Parts: sequence; structure tokens; C-alpha cells
Amino acid sequence: MKKFIKIFIFILLLIIILLLYSRFIATKGLVVKEYRVKNSKITDAYHGLKIVHLSDLHFGSTVGEEELSNIVDKVNEIKPDIVVFTGDLIDEKYDKSIIIKYLSLVEAKLGKYAISGNHDIPVEEFNEMINSSGFINLNDTYELIYNNSNDAIIISGISSNYEDSSKISFKTENFDNYIANIVPEDKPIYSILLIHEPDFIDNLNLDNYDLILSGHSHGGQVRLPIIGKITTPYGSEKYYDEYYKVNNSDLYISSGIGTSKAKFRLFNRPSINFYRVTK
Repeated sequence: MKKFIKIFIFILLLIIILLLYSRFIATKGLVVKEYRVKNSKITDAYHGLKIVHLSDLHFGSTVGEEELSNIVDKVNEIKPDIVVFTGDLIDEKYDKSIIIKYLSLVEAKLGKYAISGNHDIPVEEFNEMINSSGFINLNDTYELIYNNSNDAIIISGISSNYEDSSKISFKTENFDNYIANIVPEDKPIYSILLIHEPDFIDNLNLDNYDLILSGHSHGGQVRLPIIGKITTPYGSEKYYDEYYKVNNSDLYISSGIGTSKAKFRLFNRPSINFYRVTK
């Protein structure tokens, strides 16, 4: 009986320690994950292009002003050409002025771009914060990027499809028409897509996209050795790990920075992605 009690107490203490670690330690300590993205379409003008990918900040969850300040410092240390944000800027409790203050400090040579996630409600609040921070709102639209060259790359974005994925083809209609009708000599050399929920890329014409950047899955948020993710939300049940080759498209999924629902992370530190695009 005493042996059983000792084992029970040991297991109970282990669970408590694990919970405390997952809540107060594993949710801190920002990691920069670096990837090299190779594509033969890249010209000399874009060789070595630096893209920083932020996602799932969930400001007000396990991310506050101190963490946001640290994120901005990490981004600016990289000196990126492009910064992208793939949704879920806010959580239930957030301070709009703090978000605008720090996101305004993010520096990018060629531009800062963002789309909304399923938590970015009301969308009018999201739009105000993004626009006031100097980001270009790419919800259901696209932009051309030039880097001291006549060659352009194109970046497009799709707003959250969590509530209704049936309208995704309508959201990309302008982009699809542009790609279909532009004369070959004016066609962008490389195409980037921002989409919050990665599973919905299966509803798209992937021939239009070379690089797809997404979030939402949090990489599982809580992971176990060998087993991997425990669960992922709707919209990231098929694609949830850090990288997939889908047809000819490179799909990268950020593990995110904040937490959603349960304020825990395990074997999955808050992170930002850093891509070097090369020929």
C-alpha cells in the first residue's frame, strides 16, 4: 500500500511539474526557424530574398507587451526584405494601442503584408490595427513587388475560411483572372500566397503559387516525442507540420507565437519563420 501511495504521489508531482512547465516556461523563449527555399524561377534580383513569417500572435493570451517587443527586436535583427503575418493577431483580451505601437516598429525593405485569421473578429478592428501599423492588408487581394528590377514577384492573400470555405474560389477570382490574362512577358517570376488555414489550399489552383505561407495549426501546440502533435484545429487537420511539397508548391506552416484556448505549449516553443529564397 505504501509503495502504491509513493508511486501515486510521484506521478501526481510529475503531472503538476509538466503542467507548470507547459504553462509558464514552454510558452516563452522565442525561436527563429530558418529555411532555405530554392526555386529556379528566382532571378539575380531576388536571389537571397529574406522573408520573415509571423503567425498566430493571439495577443492577450500568453503574449503581452514584453513578448511583442521582443518579437519586433528579433524581426528587425534579421533585416528582412518582406515581413508577412498569416492571421490570428488578437485573442479575447487585447490592447489595440500596444499592438499598433509595436507592429509599426517592424522594418521591411520591400513591404509588410498581413491577412486575418479566424480569431481576428471584429474584422474592422483587425483592419484598423494592420493599416495603422504600416502593413498592407492582403485579405482577398494581391500586390506586385519589385526589387530594383523589371522582374516582379506577386504576393496574394486570402482571409480566413474557418466559418465558410465555399467562397474561397470567389476570393481568389481577381488574382486568378490577373494571372490568366497577363501577357507572358509581364508575368511575375514568382508567386507567394498567404492563407491562414492550410487545409483549404486543396480548394485552389496550386499552379498559381510557388510559395504558400500559413499558420493556424500551431504545429499542434502540445506535442509529444515520437507521437508528435496531439490535436490540431479544423482547417489544419491534413496540413499541420512545418513543411509540405504539394504539387509544385512549397507549403510552410508556422507553429505560431501565442496560444489558443488552452494556454499551454509542450515540445513546441513560440517561433517565427525566416526564409532565404534562392535560385
